[in-house]
Amino acid sequence: MLGYIGKIKEISKGLLKEEKVDLIIGFRKGSDPLRSEPCMVNRLDKIDDLVWDSSCGMNLVNYLTNRKEKIGIIAKGCDSRNINTHIIENKIKREQLYIIGIPCMGMIDKIKAADSVSEEVVEVKDNGDNVLIRGDKLEVMVDRSDLLQDNCLVCTHRNPVVYDELVADPVEEQTGIEQFEDVKAIEALSTEERWQYFDTMLSSCIRCYACRNACPLCYCNTCFVDESVPQWVGKSDDPTDTKTFHLLRAFHCAGRCTDCGSCEQACPMNIKVRKLTKKLTKDCRDLFGWEAGLNLETRPPLDTYGYEDPEDFIK
Repeated sequence: MLGYIGKIKEISKGLLKEEKVDLIIGFRKGSDPLRSEPCMVNRLDKIDDLVWDSSCGMNLVNYLTNRKEKIGIIAKGCDSRNINTHIIENKIKREQLYIIGIPCMGMIDKIKAADSVSEEVVEVKDNGDNVLIRGDKLEVMVDRSDLLQDNCLVCTHRNPVVYDELVADPVEEQTGIEQFEDVKAIEALSTEERWQYFDTMLSSCIRCYACRNACPLCYCNTCFVDESVPQWVGKSDDPTDTKTFHLLRAFHCAGRCTDCGSCEQACPMNIKVRKLTKKLTKDCRDLFGWEAGLNLETRPPLDTYGYEDPEDFIK
């Protein structure tokens, strides 16, 4: 992945020069060495601002919603599936997009990287198999696989499912992994134990809504938490309101989530909110054989009705 940036710049420059797109949505260097930041490039003299490394984990599809321009966008496997979801949900048109596909080997988790040194991280160098993390007074070399985001560890769609041009040859997909081991462990708990698990998990939530804001699926003009007539969720830090927010948001993502991990990476409290969306992703797979965003031809299960749909839940 380290050699992708030259090709990304070459493609982006050609698209802008030939006026095939009005802007490129990509990444530039962030102020935090563990995180690159999204950027929009619409001038040739800004092409060199673009970067690509293992800190480019944010889902850029968040910046496509309802745009009218012709857009070039850099897309990993999970991003490309969200692009398909956006197209299906009429939030963007396929003909507006030039998708620069990124075969992805996984993104570095900023929390895992920060925890590997006992001081503030000032520099991160991804050397392929290993990552050099430097603090003010020490540096450590860590196996890259030990730093990957949790969603990247179980990703089975590393290559984009839709693209106009790939920056490199496809990478080998992961096979033989158990994607839902953590979900199955929670399912095996008793009702009381599950309730306690989620009570504990969500107890540190400060209701900043960073998970919602980072999610490419949360594009409603007015979120249910901001509705006042009727008011679905209170504005205090009451535990019931906090759980209501997380549970309802997860259900809004059912059959749509691609497990990009943006919600967890945005959370300042390091809450594993993917546990909720992954449960619903597993249910969609088990009940309907459905994975979000793999193509444009099949409608999502919650968007259709079939006589063969499971009805065991009806009492």
